[in-house]
Amino acid sequence: MGRQSPYREEFRKDAVALYRASGGKRTYAAVAADLGITGETLRTWVRKDIVRSAPEPSDSSVQSPAEELARLRAENQRLLKAEKGVAAGAGDLVPGSRLFRSGGEVSPRRWDFISDHRAGFGVKRICQVLGVSRSGYYRHQATTQARAARQAEQAAAVAEIREVHAELRSRGRKINRKRVTRLMRIHQIVGRHLRRTKRTTIADKTAPPAPDLLMRDFTAKTLNTRWCGDITYIAVGSTWLYLATVIDICSRRVIGWSIADHMRTQLVTDAIEMAVCTRGGQVDGVVFHTDRGAQYTAAAYAEVCVRHGIRRSMGRVGSSYDNALAESFFQGLKRELLRGRRLTSKAQTRLELFRWLAYYNRRRRHSALGYLTSVEFEQQLISSRTLSLVA
Repeated sequence: MGRQSPYREEFRKDAVALYRASGGKRTYAAVAADLGITGETLRTWVRKDIVRSAPEPSDSSVQSPAEELARLRAENQRLLKAEKGVAAGAGDLVPGSRLFRSGGEVSPRRWDFISDHRAGFGVKRICQVLGVSRSGYYRHQATTQARAARQAEQAAAVAEIREVHAELRSRGRKINRKRVTRLMRIHQIVGRHLRRTKRTTIADKTAPPAPDLLMRDFTAKTLNTRWCGDITYIAVGSTWLYLATVIDICSRRVIGWSIADHMRTQLVTDAIEMAVCTRGGQVDGVVFHTDRGAQYTAAAYAEVCVRHGIRRSMGRVGSSYDNALAESFFQGLKRELLRGRRLTSKAQTRLELFRWLAYYNRRRRHSALGYLTSVEFEQQLISSRTLSLVA
C-alpha cells in the first residue's frame, strides 16, 4: 500500500485543472511554484488524472490512416470558414466601411491612410477624396515625434499603474492623481468595489457558544497560535458557490480552504483539515476564531476541533468587527477577483478562486507584513528564529 499523499484530493484536482487551464503555455514547474509544490509532484498528478479519465478503447473508435486524413481535412476546412480573420479576404475593407463613410472617419486613421497611399495617388488627391485639408495632414506629420514621445511616456505610466493596481504594492513613483484618473479612464482600468451582500451567517441559538478569545485583537507574533476563518458566497449564474477559509493571523496566509455548492458543516471541516495538513498535522493549542454561524456551532465541527486540539473562539452575532480580519480578506477577494464579472460556470469559477488563493499566498504583498508576501514572511520568520536558536 502506497504512502498517503499529504495533499487533500480537492487540492490535487484543482491543481491539475489549473495546469490544464494554461493550455501548455506554462510549465509544470511554473504552475507548481504558485502552489508551493514541486513540478514533478504536479506532473505525477496530471499523469494519474489522464490515466483515470482515459476512455476504454473500442474497435469502433479505430480509424484507418485514410479515414483519419479525410477527417482532419474536413475539420481544417470547417475551421477556415468559421475562424474569424482566417478565411481568404477576411481582412479586406468593404464598401461603406467606417474609414470612408462620410462623418465616420477616425482622424488618426485618415492621416495614416494618406501616408500609406501618398506615393501612388498624391496627398492633394487623397485629401480631396476624403474631404480633409492638406495643412491638417502636414501639421499631423510635423508633430509625429512629439506624439510618439507622449504616447511612449503614457504607455510607461499605464504599465506602472497596471502593476500597482494588480499587485497592490507601492513603487514610490510620484504622479498626479488627476493624471492617474484620466489614464485609468482612457485605458479602462477600474477600481474594484463590493457587490450586494448575501447572508451566510445564520446562528444556531440552541448551540452553546464558545468564548471570544481574541476580543478584536487580530495580531500574533508566532505562527500557529491564532487562526481565523469565515464563509463567503460567490454568485454563479442563478446559483452559488461557497468558500470557507482558515487564515493564520500571524502571516495572513490562507492555510486552509474549501469550495463547494453547499453550506453544510463539511464545508468548514474540510477547510480545517486542509489547514492542519498544511501545518504538518500538529496544531495543538491553536485558537481558531470564527463567527457564530450554524456551521461553526455544529457538533461535527466541535469534534474536529477537539480531535486536533484546536481551541474554538467566536465573536458576537451580527458584529463584523469581531471577525474583522476574515471579513477584510473576503472584501479584498471580491474587489480584486469578482468585481464586475458575471460568472456562469461553476468549474471555471472554482478554478479562478483556486488561482487567486495561490496568488494571494505567494505573490500578493501586504503592507502589514512590510510589503512581503505571506509565504515570504513565514520563511523570513522561520529563518530568523532558526538563527536565534543556533546562536
